[in-house]
Amino acid sequence: MTYVFTSQFAISLYDMALVAVAWIYVVLMMALAEATSSNGTVLGAVFTFLLYGVLPLAIVMYVMLTPARRRRRRAEEEAASATVQPDGGDHAAGDAVAPERKEP
Repeated sequence: MTYVFTSQFAISLYDMALVAVAWIYVVLMMALAEATSSNGTVLGAVFTFLLYGVLPLAIVMYVMLTPARRRRRRAEEEAASATVQPDGGDHAAGDAVAPERKEP
């Protein structure tokens, strides 16, 4: 199981997904109540869902997953640097045929 480490405790990615689904459910119920209310509108329900649910959740998930993205990027860079050619470039090494030499 993959863990995201914060300053004081570890949160599994499963727990984060569970919280995200629960929050979306709560906001969806709020939007449904807005849409079916006698004073509510469907447009108000859409804005409630987007601005109170999806946007804040996207920001929180992005921030919470930043350490995991950073670790994955560093691991990919280390794996890529292990396969680098000895001359340090990704191009072919010099001429394949030795240059012709003049006899003295």
